[in-house]
Amino acid sequence: MAASSSFGALILVFFLLPLLTKGMTRHYKFNVVEKKFTRLCSTKSIATVNGQFPGPTLYAREGDTVLVKVVNHVNYNVTIHWHGVRQLRTGWADGPAYITQCPIQPGQNYVYNFTLTGQRGTLWWHAHISWLRATVHGAIVVLPKLHVPYPFPAPHKEVVLVLAEWWKSDTEAVINEALNSGLAPNVSDAHTINGHAGPLSGCSSSARDGFTLQVDKGKRYLLRIINAALNEDLFFKVAGHQLTVVEVDAAYIKPFTTDTLLLTPGQTTNVLLTAGQGAGRYIVTASPFTDSPLVAVDNRTATATVQYANSVSTSAITTTKPPPQNATPVASSFTDSLRSLNSQQYPAKVPATVDHSLLFTVGLGVNPCATCANGSRVVADINNVSFVMPTTALLQAHYFNMSGVFTDDFPGQPPIAFNYTGSGPRNLQTMSGTRLYRVPYNASVQLVLQDTGIIGPENHPIHLHGYNFFVVGRGVGNYDPKSSPSNFNLVDPIERNTIGVPSGGWTAIRFRADNPGVWFLHCHFEVHTTWGLKMAFVVDDGEGPTQSLLPPPNDLPSC
Repeated sequence: MAASSSFGALILVFFLLPLLTKGMTRHYKFNVVEKKFTRLCSTKSIATVNGQFPGPTLYAREGDTVLVKVVNHVNYNVTIHWHGVRQLRTGWADGPAYITQCPIQPGQNYVYNFTLTGQRGTLWWHAHISWLRATVHGAIVVLPKLHVPYPFPAPHKEVVLVLAEWWKSDTEAVINEALNSGLAPNVSDAHTINGHAGPLSGCSSSARDGFTLQVDKGKRYLLRIINAALNEDLFFKVAGHQLTVVEVDAAYIKPFTTDTLLLTPGQTTNVLLTAGQGAGRYIVTASPFTDSPLVAVDNRTATATVQYANSVSTSAITTTKPPPQNATPVASSFTDSLRSLNSQQYPAKVPATVDHSLLFTVGLGVNPCATCANGSRVVADINNVSFVMPTTALLQAHYFNMSGVFTDDFPGQPPIAFNYTGSGPRNLQTMSGTRLYRVPYNASVQLVLQDTGIIGPENHPIHLHGYNFFVVGRGVGNYDPKSSPSNFNLVDPIERNTIGVPSGGWTAIRFRADNPGVWFLHCHFEVHTTWGLKMAFVVDDGEGPTQSLLPPPNDLPSC
């Protein structure tokens, strides 16, 4: 009898094992709707998902397949990007408008279908058309597979914290006014933490509505922090507490402890906070960082509260002083401390050799504009090319071999070499075009991103769709192809999907082109993307169906 029972159990395991390893299918429905919100003692209608700001958190496990039906109930075209999801062979679900899909038009819907392969951690989703992501965004929490522990002490509780910006005006009107004038758009009126400016914002309604994290003394909390701001890097602090950093951009790292985090727009950071202080209330701050003196930012600090159990909400609050706005040493110290975990279970698979060695300058320019205020328009570019968005989705054009939509002659090097971090050439005009860079399947790519001093040096958070990459080096000044690589870290460099190119400096990344499709590369300062600081890689199919882009789904929106 016992032998028969054991045999039956083995048969059950045999049939269930594929289900346990393959993951489950999770269904979500995102209704994009307008809703009125009051912030800073002012009310306006905003685009949201399911009437929430921030939007709902999408939960799944590594290996799960996710289907999200997005229904557009607003008067804008809409797309949703699943920021950081690899989208292996499923580029149709990536989301950037006119890159991988035509937008979901008012009254229409589209089902995003993707599998979370080899990823676990905090990612996020956001609208990827115009400036709608200001309010259309939310978290993605990818838990490890069942029975797989975190490679760090297990937390008592997990909390999502979304950092963002808030404008009293309609953000679509803000960018449209800027484009018509040729000048920079107005900065935001506040920063927010989980949708609120917080108790120190100077507005009584914000004081009542600020986000509060309730904690128990001695317990450990995992904070999943996302910078969803449109145009600003943000420092993050919790008064009286140290933070142990354990993950960035859904990649485990060698843990280290700090009191200040830096997140560029698009980046995520997971930290452990131990509630080791006495009973009371402790301020949480999100404040801007920029070391470019010519760049205007919203200098207001968003605040939230950590409140210990048995503390009253009216008790005194312990405050902390945010870093100075131009605290480059604080920012650099945090960035330089990041190293991949590089364990046996989570190795850092850095390409040791390079098939394509690219140098992309990233910066600003000035083009003539007869209708603009000064007869000129500020633009942005990569290798002096200001990208022109097509009217047909690039992925469709690639898949169906459509001519006339794009060219694959994007320059792999700057067209003209100059002192990149100096004042730049006298002619500040850029070229324009819908130009892509073609890469064979499985080729290794090294890309050096070089800031320029044209108009002024500035930090640029660069995001690559469809891939994680390894940040093998960074430095101040101009990249030197002879001497700079000698300091590259090819052992445990940080793995990311979004990286800040330092103001007046450079960053070198490496990745293997193992994901066929068309993949957007752009600055995650939304103003720079609008101005043209973007391009795309087209990665050819490999051999056989497992190395080829899947066919488009039947409900793919049309332009």
